Amino acid sequence: MSAPLYNTDILRLAASIPHHQRLADPQASVEKRSATCGSRVTADVRMADGRVEQLGLDVKACALGQASAALMAAQAIGLTADELTEARDRLTAYLAGESEDLDFWPGLAVLAPARGYPARHASIRLGFEAIAEAARMADA
Repeated sequence: MSAPLYNTDILRLAASIPHHQRLADPQASVEKRSATCGSRVTADVRMADGRVEQLGLDVKACALGQASAALMAAQAIGLTADELTEARDRLTAYLAGESEDLDFWPGLAVLAPARGYPARHASIRLGFEAIAEAARMADA
């Protein structure tokens, strides 16, 4: 925990969330909320051929939750519901100390200092959870 929890990279990501506008006609929408801090992420998706074709987000979260949602959204287009679910599960395992691997998703190393702050984990997971669940619902 020698790195600062909120650093320039996290703040930069938090200010640049891609697809930061709700979709007008999503196939599925999912809202996830952290009971701990009140952070909220709503994800809208449209799928084509089993892959995310369009993504829209409404993110009301702390800088860590915003940064995590930005990282997820930057790579989600073109992925399957299974790939997004796997990423969600691997992030959860990393935050819980069950894995040391962050190489499964580009840019996640910026969130490594937050691992030692369990109260922040729910907010960090929100974007990954909402997008994965919305993709799963739209693909069903």
